[in-house]
Amino acid sequence: MKADKIIKNAKIFTADTDNPNASALVVKDGKFCYVGDEAGLSEYEGEVIDLAGKFIMPGIIDSHVHVTFPTAFEYADFGEYFECDGKLEAMNFVADYMKKNPGLKRYKFLMSKENLKGEEITKEDLDAISPDKELQIQESEFHSVWVNSKVLERHSITDKTPDPVPGVAYYVRKDGHVTGNVFEGAAEMPIILDSAMELSDEQIDTALQRWIDFSVSVGVSGIFDGGIPGFNKYHERVYKRLRDLDKQGRLPVYVDGCYVISSAREAEEGLKELKRFRREYNTEHLKVHTLKIFMDGTLKIHTAAMVEPYEDTHTTGVTAFSREELAELLVKLNEEGLDLHLHTVGDAASRVVLDAVELARKALGDRYRVKVTCAHLKIQHDADLDRFAKLGVFANYTPWWHCEHIEEMIPLFGEKRSENMYRCKTVWDSGAVVTWSSDNVVFGDFVPWNPYLGMEVGMTRWISGKTAMYDFIKCAEEFPSASEKMSIEEMILGYTINGAKQLGIEASKGSIAAGKDADFLVFDNDLLTAEHQGFSHNVPTDVYFCGRKVN
Repeated sequence: MKADKIIKNAKIFTADTDNPNASALVVKDGKFCYVGDEAGLSEYEGEVIDLAGKFIMPGIIDSHVHVTFPTAFEYADFGEYFECDGKLEAMNFVADYMKKNPGLKRYKFLMSKENLKGEEITKEDLDAISPDKELQIQESEFHSVWVNSKVLERHSITDKTPDPVPGVAYYVRKDGHVTGNVFEGAAEMPIILDSAMELSDEQIDTALQRWIDFSVSVGVSGIFDGGIPGFNKYHERVYKRLRDLDKQGRLPVYVDGCYVISSAREAEEGLKELKRFRREYNTEHLKVHTLKIFMDGTLKIHTAAMVEPYEDTHTTGVTAFSREELAELLVKLNEEGLDLHLHTVGDAASRVVLDAVELARKALGDRYRVKVTCAHLKIQHDADLDRFAKLGVFANYTPWWHCEHIEEMIPLFGEKRSENMYRCKTVWDSGAVVTWSSDNVVFGDFVPWNPYLGMEVGMTRWISGKTAMYDFIKCAEEFPSASEKMSIEEMILGYTINGAKQLGIEASKGSIAAGKDADFLVFDNDLLTAEHQGFSHNVPTDVYFCGRKVN
């Protein structure tokens, strides 16, 4: 048989349980037509490549990223980053900067909430500094923002404005009055990305090309895009550009998209829009069949929903849906052949999802078919760890996060709970399908997007002096528990075939097997035996997407 490419003398990790290792493969018409030993190559003729023992693995599937977010952030001005010791020092910095830089239309700053030492900034504080010009301070995790009255006025936010998702995405109030502090995406994204719709198609394409070039360079062949809360209008603009790029043959990455809703009252409209997205954004490498929900927020600003209260605030946070509301939505998704992906940082958020899936399964029986994914899973309750496997819920982790500074977590949870975060190995061993992601909302230098960084930290739970990210985040020691460290085989499986299963494309991608798309990576180093510390420096020498070398 005439083939396009014949590769021999390789060490191939296939991620195929029926044929886990091979030394040769054959590609024809963009697909693998043979995977096995070299004895089977006698039936094929064509270009032969002797890899002299080099390592091959499937193309990487990053199961939770944000592609539409960062195209806007690429051009957004978040202003001057600063650090301070308390609120007074923060206000003095802002005032001094404005004095030295007069005449700007809007003043923006970026700061970590921890710098306030428990104090709060209000619109009155900011109005005292800037009564006539718009002023905003973005919280560095991008989950909250402080603004003055001028910003509130432009967005028509008043004391009577309803919260988009009470307790999750909301306008902080005191005595019934908005304070100028805005929490979480559905409430803050229209503020911080308000100028995104003014971007030209060329600007969006330029940003997307930067992401495509990076993805190709590291061998990412497929992703799930997690969308933008509260800003589907811009989100769709980027999908239009991805669709056009794919039609032009310029999208060498499979994009699995979504439509985002933030509350139960948006469910009916969200379902309608998702079905429209499925019809309109349906090209060879772009598909949309998933509803995305931000079930809770994040830990440091106490919007992640917890089963047991935070140690410092004694609050628990809330979820965007109740289990009954979510179960009702699952039944409707099931009827339409659609899937569900949820941001679930706190253990109460993932518990509500698991409870809802249990209710929906009981109601639908053998007819149940929704693929449900819980993403992030920073904290999980002991009682829920084996329920992912039992209920068929995908557990998606962002492994480069698994190197937190333990001293930052203890005030939130106490020592015991802090030492029981990111329990991916326990969930893996329970039989659940675990997937990996590089979740980030800005392109920047793409360091956090590096899947080999995710693999390293997943295996070590530490940013050591050998890590490619060491200058960005320094960790004195590995994050507990050592029993949650993953093996390299588990990291690769989570980044390949498991990711394909989450996206519902395991029949065509995720492993090196006859009949599947020929997405594969070639490395000089043997990743199976490479040192774990410093693993993040690996990079493929050759990247193939559907049989075509793209790097």
